[in-house]
Amino acid sequence: MDPQPNLSQPHASQEALRDLVEPIYRAKFWMQLTGVMLILAGAITAISIIGLLVAWIPVWAGVVLMQTAGAAQRAYDGSDAREMKFAMGKLKTYFTIFGVLALIYLVLGIGGMLISMAGFSMMGGMHF
Repeated sequence: MDPQPNLSQPHASQEALRDLVEPIYRAKFWMQLTGVMLILAGAITAISIIGLLVAWIPVWAGVVLMQTAGAAQRAYDGSDAREMKFAMGKLKTYFTIFGVLALIYLVLGIGGMLISMAGFSMMGGMHF
């Protein structure tokens, strides 16, 4: 005699998935707001010639956040593990973008301070 399938298992699995995605789902508004602000900041930055070089970065980050918010909504509503994985992957991409940017800005900032300190020390030796 074959055992009866446990019909409550898929429901429990869906409930667990919903519980896991809930924190991201609840942050959906803030992800969308930040995404829109980043896209607008990129558009404003693109107005200048020099800004065109870096304007794509906030636009890209904003689009990634909007995609994360949409996937979180779909994962929460449909209890879809693939959508949750997609949302988590996009969130990883967002933090990777800003992690790399933070490192670049840190290196540029320290380099700028070292160059300015060297310039001031050379100027300190000059007598007018």
